Amino acid sequence: MSLPERDRYTYSIYELKAKLAMMFGGRVAEELIFGKEHVTTGAGNDIKEATNLARRMITEYGFSEKLGPLRYEDNQEEVFLGHSVSQHKNVSDATAKVIDDEIRSLIDDAEAEARRILTEFNDELEIITKGLLEYETLSAEEVDNLLKGKPIDRSDSDESDSSDRPRSSVPTSGSANKKDRPSGGMEPEPQPQG
Repeated sequence: MSLPERDRYTYSIYELKAKLAMMFGGRVAEELIFGKEHVTTGAGNDIKEATNLARRMITEYGFSEKLGPLRYEDNQEEVFLGHSVSQHKNVSDATAKVIDDEIRSLIDDAEAEARRILTEFNDELEIITKGLLEYETLSAEEVDNLLKGKPIDRSDSDESDSSDRPRSSVPTSGSANKKDRPSGGMEPEPQPQG
């Protein structure tokens, strides 16, 4: 998951192409590790978002040399009370085909770039995979430490008890220490303040 560093309103074509490649990382990793016949539906939302982004790059941002810096809108329906009243066609069939071809080209390039990166950095992929299997989640600093061969230090977490139950790396809410919790593992229901 990538988190926003700050509010952004503009992106370069380079950044958007990198984002497209990132969106295909999970699917390509599944294919490389488990084989094509074992790829799951887990990347469905990534594919949807990548397709939407590629479409915006072509139809809204003018990032197509074939189409130029023009804005092309899809066929849009006017809706009244949930029923389609009419449909306006804003692009010709030939232009729609060029748009689809340009979107396909961006997607194919992004998938190829994800494959190149994950193949070239396969050892790093294995290290991160093992880290995720052990800790479930990893911060950017923890990924960096793993890749540098350093251990992950989570000694300041609330899970420093000596029980034999599996530990999770999912952050706690920080609401109460374990010693403050009632026995039985149940939290009390919040009571209205009056």
